[in-house]
Amino acid sequence: MNVLRHKKWDFTRINAVLQGILIGLIAGFIVSTFRLLISHGLKLVQWFFHLAKGNLWLLLIWVVFSVILTLLIGRWLKTTPEITGSGIPQVEGQLMGEVEYHWWPVLWKKFVGGVLAIGSGLFLGREGPSIQLGATVGQGFAESRKITGNKRRTLIASGASAGLSAAFNAPIASSLFILEEVYHNFSTMIWITALASAIAADFVSTFFFGLTPVLHITYVHPLPLTQYGWLVILGLLLGLFGRLYQVVVLRVGEWYHRIKWLPDQYNSLIAFLLLIPVGLFIPQILGGGNQLIVSIGGNAPTAMILLVVFIVRFVYSMISYGTGLPGGIFLPILTLGAVLGALFGQLLVSWHLASPAVVPIFTIAAMAGYFAGISKAPFTAILLITEMVGTLQHLMPLALVSLIAYLTVDVLGGAPVYAAMLEKFLQKSHTGQTVPVTQLEFPVFENAVLDGKQVRDVDWPDGALLVEIKRGEKIIVPHGDTEIRLGDTLLLSVPQKYLIHVRHVMMHLSGN
Repeated sequence: MNVLRHKKWDFTRINAVLQGILIGLIAGFIVSTFRLLISHGLKLVQWFFHLAKGNLWLLLIWVVFSVILTLLIGRWLKTTPEITGSGIPQVEGQLMGEVEYHWWPVLWKKFVGGVLAIGSGLFLGREGPSIQLGATVGQGFAESRKITGNKRRTLIASGASAGLSAAFNAPIASSLFILEEVYHNFSTMIWITALASAIAADFVSTFFFGLTPVLHITYVHPLPLTQYGWLVILGLLLGLFGRLYQVVVLRVGEWYHRIKWLPDQYNSLIAFLLLIPVGLFIPQILGGGNQLIVSIGGNAPTAMILLVVFIVRFVYSMISYGTGLPGGIFLPILTLGAVLGALFGQLLVSWHLASPAVVPIFTIAAMAGYFAGISKAPFTAILLITEMVGTLQHLMPLALVSLIAYLTVDVLGGAPVYAAMLEKFLQKSHTGQTVPVTQLEFPVFENAVLDGKQVRDVDWPDGALLVEIKRGEKIIVPHGDTEIRLGDTLLLSVPQKYLIHVRHVMMHLSGN
């Protein structure tokens, strides 16, 4: 009782949550506007291609438009390479301390470039750019308040969570994705700030788009237990196609680089011009794929049509992403998964092995499985699709398909796609700023070398300084005789030049 009576009030987490909410409101407005402009742009492009059928002059206008966009965005890609692609690898690198850049140029160029690239009908997703936009808001907020070090990274992570939440209206899954796939840290301060920011952003987004789930697919009949064997086969197929996706998406940039007559920043001209036949003949599949998923889930076409759609979307998704334009793979992955799931279900129906009523379940489960395999973030995949579809009835099929797809990709040697993209980005980019010293967090997992050791007995990597140990609710200032325990989170101060070495050694010591 005496301890409780004298305990000081601690508003640290309240302040962090309030900052997360403020960042979430700002990021929610920016990303919702971003999402709205892309939606209107896509409708305009589909209308244009409808008019352009048989009209050579309108097609020439598209060619001129493509050249202008290529020159404009290409210039931005050259001067600010951090806006390239989805943006998730850049945010992950920033949270790891390996990437740094000025926030304002990235914010406005990613916003405008993303609207122009994704809104033009290319097979790119808005979610990756939304994550980077949100993270950049967090970075700008931290800079305005002169917040540095680990607290700054917390704000960047919360902004990233807000960006994805506003893009998908899925605050819980958005928080989990940032923790599981981007930040790789589940400390209390991180998740409460990320969740608060995601909820605030989702609140703003609902004012723009309403309460209807983004991928609302209705179905009446649950999957019979006798049909669960098909989910195992579906998971294996998704894992195989997921590994294929990983291989191609990580190499398509190199294939573009072999085109010697066109500088890399202007590769988008190829994608814009190759979009013409798709726009003329099947304009309904243009864009990231949100409406296509809903359409397939409501009334899946024949297996042959779905096969054609899958091939076209797979090829054009690679063509689009390989250009380096500001646009992601998040929603295109879900779209390909939905098409594969519907194709699988329609084949079973045509072979009289399943009822047409269960095809939507295969469609929903395949979205989660395909994303789980490619990103290697199964928990996020399950929760994300659950929030986006708006029902809990399919949790068991989602979990089974995601697990099988994840294990299949793992056996085939696939790494998390965003981590692999970050590695390639770091190999190519040396233009970003660097900070002389940064701070890194390492949770101590089960069977870690550090577990049970005193600080003085640990062979710490060169250049690393242990600053503090977080143990539950307590912050411990370490001494030589301080014992490190399972579940602790170690905060290290690391000079930039030792960053890669320290991270490699600490991943081994902490059991990551």
